[in-house]
Amino acid sequence: MKTTTLILGCGDIGTALGQRLQAQGQRVIGVRRRAESLRDTGLEAVSADFTDPDSLAALPDADILVYVASADRFEEAAYRAAYPEGLAAALAEFGARKKAPRHVFFVSSTSVYAQRDGETVDEASPTEPTGFSGQLMCEAERALLDHALPGSVVRFSGIYGPGRDRLIRQVGEGRIAPPSPAMYTNRIHRDDCAGVLAHLIGRMLEGESLEELYLATDCEPAPLHDVMAWLARQLKVEATETIQSPLRRRASKRCSNARLLESGYQFRYPSFREGYAQVLREGGFLPEKA
Repeated sequence: MKTTTLILGCGDIGTALGQRLQAQGQRVIGVRRRAESLRDTGLEAVSADFTDPDSLAALPDADILVYVASADRFEEAAYRAAYPEGLAAALAEFGARKKAPRHVFFVSSTSVYAQRDGETVDEASPTEPTGFSGQLMCEAERALLDHALPGSVVRFSGIYGPGRDRLIRQVGEGRIAPPSPAMYTNRIHRDDCAGVLAHLIGRMLEGESLEELYLATDCEPAPLHDVMAWLARQLKVEATETIQSPLRRRASKRCSNARLLESGYQFRYPSFREGYAQVLREGGFLPEKA
């Protein structure tokens, strides 16, 4: 029997993950509010509204459940519906089934950390977020970890990749972060997001025990200025404006991926340099050679 993986909230990361798993021989079902969004992905697609119990009840059984939903806007009500409420509803539905999932993965965020002074954080670090997004992510994490179903939380740091090029466009306009004070940023390429989830799913299917929590970020936390200065050199643009106001609201921390590396995961893009080089090349951002 094929392993069946159900990806709830099958957007960019879910699609990349689903295509990997499908290539490995799994049956993959992508679930979105509008299944037609997955028409050209090659994945089996189903429409569902996570806030509607009848809609969830109509979904097929699965061996693995991946909850990678996203809020449709940056508002507290949208975050509450997408994360703690949506995940709790899915856990209630699938946990009550005769054939319950063998493992549930919840994609969370490093927004759960409140550290701001360049501290190194890992899975054991305190999570005391002050903003609603981090608080609701923590609530959703707890809903999974307190549930009877086996589950793992995967906290992604700042995701970038094809179509996620806001920083490149800022630098292209000549805008850059100041060198001081150093504001550390943590990043992970979209392809490594899918790779991490596929890796953990593979370990589970091989009978390996999984941790309840993984911090998924690349191998080099870096000052935002350094990232943007590197991009400016690739784009051959001069910085003409220093970005100030948004930085006062940013956290500054250094995320450790030691647990993930110890599990055997090998990053395709171990730092922002390899990852952004791919985005610059594939996105057509690089200046033409003379």
